[in-house]
Parts: sequence; C-alpha cells; structure tokens
Amino acid sequence: MLNYLWFFLAALFEIAGCFAFWMWLRQGKSAWWIVPALLSLTLFALLLTKVESTYAGRAYAAYGGIYIVASIGWLGMVERVRPLGSDWLGVALCVLGASIILFGPRFTSP
Repeated sequence: MLNYLWFFLAALFEIAGCFAFWMWLRQGKSAWWIVPALLSLTLFALLLTKVESTYAGRAYAAYGGIYIVASIGWLGMVERVRPLGSDWLGVALCVLGASIILFGPRFTSP
C-alpha cells in the first residue's frame, strides 16, 4: 500500500509541475511559474524512486495508471471540470492494469 502513496504523491507533483508550465506557456502567466514547475518536477522524480520495485520500467508502467487517477482528480478539483462516466471507467481499468503490473511478479513463478 505504501507504493500507492508514493505513486499518488509523485503524480500530484508531476501534474502540478506540468500545470505550472501550462500556466506560463499557454495562459500567458509570468515566467516565474518556471520556479515552482521545476521544483515540483524534481520532487516528482525523487518520489517515484521510493516505489518498491526491482525494475524501474515496471514501476513507471504501474505509475501510469495512478497518474491517470490523479489527472482526473486534478481535472475536477483544480480545473473545476466534471469528469465524465467514460473518464471514471478509464480510471478503473488503468488502476486494475497498474495493479497487475506492480503486483503480478509476486504471483507468478520465474
């Protein structure tokens, strides 16, 4: 379960960092938005290394599902856009897939 915490925190910092660049480059905000963007993306990378996984590629693949959950949450809470039913269905499928990738090696023999 600790892996999900690291994934969730990493996703929040990645989305926040990318959002800060979005605000600067797409919304015409001050270039000072680069500072929190870079700090946030650095924390994202550091947090992702906390995941218990033998291989980085497997951790990153599993993280992709959690990133989608956080992105849909960001859409609703920060951007104030109500997610669609298809968004939630996609989230459920991605979390299932991420769980299989992350925990699958524990249930199969080499």
